[in-house]
Amino acid sequence: MQLPDPQSTRVPAPAPYLRIATEEAFALPEMLDIYRRILERGDADPGFRGLMGFYMTSPSERAQHIMRCLTDLDQLRLQHMDACGIDVQVLALTSPGVQVMDKATAVSFAREANDRLADAIRRHPTRFAGMLAVAPQDPQAAAKEIERGVTQLGIHAVVINSHTQGEYLSDPKFWDIFAAAEAHDAPIYLHPNSLPPGMYQPFFEAGLDGAIYGFGVETGLHALRIITAGVFDRFPKLRMVLGHMGEALPYWAYRLDYMHRATVKSQRYASVQPLQRQPSEYLREHFYITNSGVAWAPAIRFAQDFMGSDRVLYAMDYPYQHAVDEVIALDGMPMSAEDQLRFFQTNAQAVFKIPPR
Repeated sequence: MQLPDPQSTRVPAPAPYLRIATEEAFALPEMLDIYRRILERGDADPGFRGLMGFYMTSPSERAQHIMRCLTDLDQLRLQHMDACGIDVQVLALTSPGVQVMDKATAVSFAREANDRLADAIRRHPTRFAGMLAVAPQDPQAAAKEIERGVTQLGIHAVVINSHTQGEYLSDPKFWDIFAAAEAHDAPIYLHPNSLPPGMYQPFFEAGLDGAIYGFGVETGLHALRIITAGVFDRFPKLRMVLGHMGEALPYWAYRLDYMHRATVKSQRYASVQPLQRQPSEYLREHFYITNSGVAWAPAIRFAQDFMGSDRVLYAMDYPYQHAVDEVIALDGMPMSAEDQLRFFQTNAQAVFKIPPR
């Protein structure tokens, strides 16, 4: 497996499809100011301190590039998109978004972030689409923001950055969020967050707490908690999205089904009760996955075989992963023209309600 050359000057060739990148991050300067105040207090959890504390203070080329790109929603971002052949970005407030803030600040800033996102989409209507930020700290306010975002701002998806201060959406106290997302047909993109305190140290001491491994482990855990809690039995029309090839869950599907059935039968855990279907069926019927960060044809082909080619979408993971060679490699995947069109364009248009150009 050959990794992309970050110094490559190659340019993607024109394609018979739009390249719609579906997990592309942005930040607002005011949000970074809030983060600085949280970090200055000295009581921020170690995952947030280790992730955003690093990126916001490191002089490294990578950190400086990421922070510069995150806060640009105009010329620089469009230049990078053009250089990589990306026609449309689906923008999401970078992790952890508002979820590290106190409740009142989170609710207020989610609204501000969504208004600013809508402004960026209006400035560049053929280049940007988006996902709504919400504050799970106040599930009822989050539900109202989903309604406002869909009906007033015209943004038709939601991003939630995995756990919120160590709490998971599998807890019924958060289920007003699922109810609103289902009612407004707004898929929830479950995006990684830095690890909560209870998970952090064993990963951090090996340098594995971030995107290399820890993010996927924690977000996959969150998605599986949602499945096994019976969320999709309660909300049968709810749709969700997972990045990074489904945070590995499709590749575990056989064992998840077998061991869930065995665990129910064992009656070992009060929290593991019978479901209407197997875990893998919920994955295939309620989730979409993107390849964000994984420009590897064998993994993408397996996901299409398992999920169906109408449930696997392209993503770049800009600016955290930004490589022209990856786009060129994915253009060249051994795949039918119909599946290539679905992967790069039409699945994203359907999931995020992106109007045809």
